[in-house]
Amino acid sequence: MNDSPAYRERRAFFDRLLTVYGRKPVLEVLQNPALQCHALHLADSNREQGIVRDIRELAASRGIDVQLHDRQALSRISRNGRQDQGVAIDVLCPAFQQAGDALTDLPADARLLALDGISNPQNLGMIIRSAAAGNIDGILYARRGNAALGPLVIKASAGTLYRAPLLLCEALPETLRQYRDAGVEVCTLAADARESLFEFRPAGRCVYVLGNETDGVSGAVQKTASRGLSIPMRNGVESLNVAVTASLIAYAGQMEI
Repeated sequence: MNDSPAYRERRAFFDRLLTVYGRKPVLEVLQNPALQCHALHLADSNREQGIVRDIRELAASRGIDVQLHDRQALSRISRNGRQDQGVAIDVLCPAFQQAGDALTDLPADARLLALDGISNPQNLGMIIRSAAAGNIDGILYARRGNAALGPLVIKASAGTLYRAPLLLCEALPETLRQYRDAGVEVCTLAADARESLFEFRPAGRCVYVLGNETDGVSGAVQKTASRGLSIPMRNGVESLNVAVTASLIAYAGQMEI
């Protein structure tokens, strides 16, 4: 059965919502007039004083819907009951969308990053910041295996997460196979690859896979790749931090050899 246009539009809207939790992160969101907020969620057990009062007042001044929940319900919304401090807010991120929906709209020369098990929130945030600043059209982010998009990621991204082109999926291997079958070249970074990242010129759409900080690219993702690329190293250095690698990829297409 085909989904109705109204349903697809509603689903696309909720795909673009990022739920931020924690009292200070939520206060910072409300203090930023550039961020569009959908709803503020509060635990009904919160005391109406201090930062909670400030959050309520800011939400009221901006006309943001305030919803009260018991602690269990709020923990389902924040997905982090231990650290949400009874507060969460839905922020609209215009460039977020489902990876499958984005595939047909990507430009013919699209350059993408794919995140395969980036577990350190600081690394994830810095990767997002570099991709948003550089020559990257989308970031394939799998909810399974990567660090959650929480306050530490937002801080490390310097707030660029809210406007970064995240392409969301549940698991990366299946999505990469879908992209590969649609003609997108899948490249991994490998120290023993003969072709340099800086010499490679994609013939069309291309996705560069960034692997886990310790284990690198997973076996399942490696099977989807058609090309390996290396970064030239000197002085016995074997590898770079994954966030540094992301920065090099983001600007490689703009660099003169």
